[in-house]
Amino acid sequence: MSGLLFRNSTRLDSGRLINLFAETMRDWPIGRLVVWVRYTRQAPFSGTCYDSQGRIFVNVGRGVQYPYDLPTHVARTVTTSQYWIKPIHTLRVADAYQLALFVYLHECYHWLIRRAKRNRRQKESMCDRFAVRTLVDRFGCAVRDESGRDVERESWDFQNLERFVAGAKGSARPAVKRARPAASIAPASDGNQFLLFES
Repeated sequence: MSGLLFRNSTRLDSGRLINLFAETMRDWPIGRLVVWVRYTRQAPFSGTCYDSQGRIFVNVGRGVQYPYDLPTHVARTVTTSQYWIKPIHTLRVADAYQLALFVYLHECYHWLIRRAKRNRRQKESMCDRFAVRTLVDRFGCAVRDESGRDVERESWDFQNLERFVAGAKGSARPAVKRARPAASIAPASDGNQFLLFES
């Protein structure tokens, strides 16, 4: 993968993972990343991007039953005069390879945001859209609302994600300044949303 360091401690086929990761990110500067695919302790999946170090952890659950309806934040925010809510749209993934690819792409977008020198706060929805778009295009994965109905692509794919991180292609690798992760994703205990930890 053009210099990318890869480690896999799961039973998933390393060659297949490497090919998936390489093909889906071939147009982006990921050659200096260190990626480790491993099992989670309990959660269906989680991921972390230590973007200052160029390290990504992709964690998948051993006991996930497929197809799996993966909760995402790709839906538009709904606002009223008194409050705002973020509806949960699910992405149906067929197997552990698709689940791992989603987590990998989500974390890669965090990496691109840093390389592009963009504000890194509150970008979980953008990272989800980057990952979901690829899985929909490549595998035809279904995106559904909270009632299980298919949703129109225009309702969630409405940002120019490539333009937002276009600066990543021309920037140098940022210097290592800290060891804490830029962001982590994991399904909440109720399975309806992601938890985000930002430093």
